[in-house]
Amino acid sequence: MSKKYQICTKCVMDNTDGKIVFNEDGVCNHCLGYDQEKKNLISDPIQRDKALKTIIEKIKKTGKNKKYDCIVGISGGVDSSYVAYLAKQWDLKVLLVHLDNGWDSELAVKNIENIVKKTGFDLYTLVINWEEFKDLQRAFFKADVVDLELLSDHAIFASVYKLTREYSIKYLLSGENFETEAIMPTSWNWRKSDSTNIKAIHKIYGNVELKTFPFMGTIKKIFYQYAKVAQSIPVLNYLDYNKNNAIKILEDELDWKYYGGKHYESIFTRFYQGYILPKKFNIDKRRAHYSTLINSEQMTRGHALRDLKNEIYPVELQKEDFELVCKKLGFTHKELEQYISRSEKSHLEYGNDENLYSKILQLNKYKKMFLEKK
Repeated sequence: MSKKYQICTKCVMDNTDGKIVFNEDGVCNHCLGYDQEKKNLISDPIQRDKALKTIIEKIKKTGKNKKYDCIVGISGGVDSSYVAYLAKQWDLKVLLVHLDNGWDSELAVKNIENIVKKTGFDLYTLVINWEEFKDLQRAFFKADVVDLELLSDHAIFASVYKLTREYSIKYLLSGENFETEAIMPTSWNWRKSDSTNIKAIHKIYGNVELKTFPFMGTIKKIFYQYAKVAQSIPVLNYLDYNKNNAIKILEDELDWKYYGGKHYESIFTRFYQGYILPKKFNIDKRRAHYSTLINSEQMTRGHALRDLKNEIYPVELQKEDFELVCKKLGFTHKELEQYISRSEKSHLEYGNDENLYSKILQLNKYKKMFLEKK
């Protein structure tokens, strides 16, 4: 018997998220979690501004007499571009870092060029070896796992942390933010630090030796965080962040152009989120994005429901992207269509470090309990 369809009465998340739970009023766990997590943020504007000023002062102090005092990773998208804009207003010495994985849209490239031109910041572009990356992407397609973006996300944070050592930089300014990104089902992606999973999938389905692809596993990432070798700071959480307002400022100040959807500055991400996820995995990430905006009162539920009836992105562009993905990754139309029609597989069906990660979480839990008792 098929599961009865249910949608949250507050946002637009539904049971296409297999782990969703609704209370007696029909409100989902994501909305309840949003309310709970928001309590952990600084809500008072004066206190929030004070905390941000303290962070900026600390960054400047740590970076004194250095060429750079922080890193900002940029994709050409809204959030990272806005962080770069703010960093200029704060008079920070920023090293902009961009990952070129071969899938940048022309608009994203132009946006990055304008950011560099307007801010005067140096840009470090990390160019991934295309033959290795192509082989990894092909392997992930063959594995039928949900998180095809794991590869790019892993590469960027591994590369950025390497740069913090190379340039003795203590701080990373992140574009992650609560107001527009708080809601995202764990079943729709995979943990980005799991290098074991990447290697295991590639060992089965890959053909090219990985000589240059940047890896950094869970233990090293946690070490960096806890030892404070390099701290990632979600600076947008210290602002009254509104995406539409940010877009307007970027357009006016940096000649920045919008690209049509969240993370659509990448052609592959656009095709992945707008075509692969809904057709193969029955996932429409707009539900999570819109639900976050509903909870942060930047969008009404009615507006979200109406927009969800529209195509995720233009059908003609979907066809163009289909052709390009086939061409760049060496798939025939039939092979890509067969991929779409095959059943998905869990990342857990391949080697992974979930047991290790669970033990680390458990140890951290005991540590907190111990400290609270002292």
